[in-house]
Parts: sequence; C-alpha cells; structure tokens
Amino acid sequence: MTLRAACRLAVAGAALLLSFAAHAEPRRAAELREARDPALQSGLERIARDLGLETQVKAERLSVALLDMTVADAPRLAMLNGDTLMYAASLPKIAILFGALVEAERGRLPINDETVGAMTRMIRYSSNEDASRVLNWVGGERLIEILQSDPYRFYDPQGAGGLWVGKAYGKEAAYRRDPLRNLSHAATAFQVARLYYLLATDTLLNPRMNAVMKEALSNPGIHHKFVKALDGISGAQVFRKSGTWKDCHADSALVEYAGHRYIMVAIADHPQGGEWLERLGARMHGLVVTPLGSAAAGG
Repeated sequence: MTLRAACRLAVAGAALLLSFAAHAEPRRAAELREARDPALQSGLERIARDLGLETQVKAERLSVALLDMTVADAPRLAMLNGDTLMYAASLPKIAILFGALVEAERGRLPINDETVGAMTRMIRYSSNEDASRVLNWVGGERLIEILQSDPYRFYDPQGAGGLWVGKAYGKEAAYRRDPLRNLSHAATAFQVARLYYLLATDTLLNPRMNAVMKEALSNPGIHHKFVKALDGISGAQVFRKSGTWKDCHADSALVEYAGHRYIMVAIADHPQGGEWLERLGARMHGLVVTPLGSAAAGG
C-alpha cells in the first residue's frame, strides 16, 4: 500500500468513526431546557386549569412535560413540575431498554430473537418477568452507571434526579434506592421527554439500536391513558411506555400525526391519576395539532 493510499484509508476511517460517534453527543439537558416556549407553556397551564388539576400540580401530585418537535430544528417545551422526581411504576422500564441497547451497541449484549423479544414484551405488554430478565442481562449497578454517565446523564444526583431503576420488577428487595427520594423506580417528566427526543432525532444511539428501541415502543399492547386518549384519531402513530402501581399512574409517548411530531409525559400520584392522564393526553394532542389562535386551540 502506498503512503497516499494509507493516508486516504486513515482519513476515511476517521470520518467513519466520527459518523458513528456523532450519535454519542446527545443534546444536553440544559440545551433542551432552552426550548421552553411561553405560548405552549400557557396552553399547558390552561389545560390544567380547565381539567381542575391546578391544585394537584401545586401539591406536586402531578408532573407533565410536553415537547412539540414538529419543526425539527425548533422544538418547543412546556412543563408542569417537570423536574419533580416521582415514583413511576413501570415507566422506567424504558431505562432498562435503553441500558440494554447501550450494552448491545458496545458489543456486550447480542441482538437476536431472544433479546429483542424480551425487550419488546417488557415495553409493549409491561412484562415484569421480561423486565427483570433484561435488567439481569445489563446488571443493576451497571444500568445505574449508564444512566448517570456522560453523555446521557438521564439521572443527575446533584440536580433533580431523573430516570432511576434500583429494583428488579418482582418480589426482590431494592438493590439501590435513588439518593434523592429513596425511590426504587423513579422518573422526572423532563428526563423521560428528553430520552424520547434523542430517540426521535436519532441521536440517542446508533441508527440500528434506535430502530430496535422505536420498534419495541410501537404498537402499544395496553389500552389506557394516552393510548385511550388518542383512540379514533386515524393515522396517529404512538410509541409508548406506561406504568401503574396502586395510586401511581404514569405514561409517556412519542406521537406522529399528520405532519406533527410531539412527546408527552405525565406522572400522577392519585387514585384517579389514570383518568387524569387520559384527559390530559387528549387535550395535549389538541394543543399541538390545533393552530394557535383558532377557537378550539388547546381543546
């Protein structure tokens, strides 16, 4: 091989490495916070008032994040208690999925029918058995390390927390509770929305792993909350993970509809939380897809 050819090969190799590394620089939390939009925020606050949920928001029994990314390079963010860390039941199974695909991307976990099947059942049908199986493949402490590591930082122990899994989804005791609120399975609406945003913009993982993750989130197998809210809306594609345990009701979704693309996340601590989320989901959809200024805006 000539020196010139070797140089060309080295340059090509460096470019290839850079292209693969590009996904490893997901948008930082601080950057996404800059997308706060006054009009969208006002609309979200109006929805909470209309639904009689203002008191629940003030009491921090409800957290919500809405991220409109219809204009790809100009996302719009609105939140109610978006940085309030709450118990989130099965919603953090999305963090287990993310951790498994990080390990797969790094060659530490195979992508085959067995692993993808378990991941899909864990998300689509919220299988506790499969969630514990996938968590075991990743390792509980390893998942916590991934969630807190750069460039992801989906859990910040020095800040508001974020996505946390410190217990398998079974009768086993917690192996490590989160350091802020001593929760076993926790989330903030903002960090869940951020994970979906990075996935939707193909900057979370490499293209293959992003595709595996999005497929697992597709075709929700449990019909309630946000999924029920979007019933009858022809053409709406929903990529979703929810959670329910006693008074905890959580849901999260990336929705693609008629040229619109948005993310909604809500976590409630109340016996009627599931009903809240269903009503919130319908209204947030309307807020995004109805042109501002029309009579039905936010309806």
